[in-house]
Amino acid sequence: MKIQTHESAENYLETIYMLGKSGNPVRSIDIASELEYSKPSVSVAMKNLRSNGHITVDGDGHITLTQSGLKIAKNMYERHTLISSWLISLGVDSTTAINDACKMEHGMSEQSFIAIRNHIDQLKMNK
Repeated sequence: MKIQTHESAENYLETIYMLGKSGNPVRSIDIASELEYSKPSVSVAMKNLRSNGHITVDGDGHITLTQSGLKIAKNMYERHTLISSWLISLGVDSTTAINDACKMEHGMSEQSFIAIRNHIDQLKMNK
């Protein structure tokens, strides 16, 4: 079952996931800096993500993904990395590929994404 979220929420969750991979605590200011958004915008988004059960925020302002938030973030991250790598392999420059992948990852059905992933996996096996 797919958890329904808005594109902006998916972007925030993916960003929290990517920032957290460094091992350092993630704070709202880190997200604002990474996405180049205003601190008030990020604050509102964090409130919404928290009320939807996708994140927790401790007393020091450290943001942690919940199980549902982590599932969404990992899904978006996988889509983003696979699609951007695929576009680069087709000859698209990396900046364009990354930007296009960000747009494509949110609007693409699960069926289409799985088909692309299976196709890429098949190409790798045939090499």
